[in-house]
Amino acid sequence: MMKRLFPNVLLLSALFSVAACATNSPSAPTASRPDTTRRTPAEDVSKYRPVFTSPAVATTSATSAPVPKKSVVPTNQVNTQAEQRLRDQAAANLSVKYAQGYRVLAYVGLERDQAMAVRRAVISRYPEETDYLTFRQPVYRLYIGDYLTRLEAEQALLRLKPLAPKAELQVAQVLLSKTGQ
Repeated sequence: MMKRLFPNVLLLSALFSVAACATNSPSAPTASRPDTTRRTPAEDVSKYRPVFTSPAVATTSATSAPVPKKSVVPTNQVNTQAEQRLRDQAAANLSVKYAQGYRVLAYVGLERDQAMAVRRAVISRYPEETDYLTFRQPVYRLYIGDYLTRLEAEQALLRLKPLAPKAELQVAQVLLSKTGQ
């Protein structure tokens, strides 16, 4: 019996607290709070507001001619200090000799004679290409070219595939002077 009455007791106490809150609503403004519903006429502040004008329409009527627009004259925004820094950076860039780029790995193997044969075939066909033959015991590696972009390297790879069928691209430090810069 006690279990059935307990939920009703909670419901009854909640009902009393809601009723008490409803009776405490403010009915009239008190002296402690000012009445903000009545407004006094404010001073005219329209003179302080920004005025936005719409751009002139090219033809407002059939008889009026289009209004010519004024040309904007560019100003020199580079001051002497910024110009000096640009010159210093350009001078520093001239001393850079290497950059991140690509080379074609034309041969990897143990045979020096075979590496030299691939090298001679590439040089005879493309004399402008630079070749790099490295030896780290016991492996010979033949790299061809200095390419800054992957697109240039892919084009060179397609040219070299008939001469070196197992050629592939390698990321490497490339010489900038050989790339035409």
